[in-house]
Amino acid sequence: MSVSVLIVDDQALVRTGFRMILEAEADIEVVGEAENGVEAIAEAERLKPDVVLMDVRMPKLYGIEATRRLL
Repeated sequence: MSVSVLIVDDQALVRTGFRMILEAEADIEVVGEAENGVEAIAEAERLKPDVVLMDVRMPKLYGIEATRRLL
């Protein structure tokens, strides 16, 4: 069984780095990415990941508020 992860960060390079690190683990599957809090909510609702790796400061909607809305 693997853990599904959604990566959320406004910087593409950071998302790519996290994806590389996480996908090196056999039991972790990166199911998607988002670049802001609004996209994070939409992707989390669509993909239903086990974990959302969320940046705090992003345009459109901060990660803390996006996390609050997801909960």
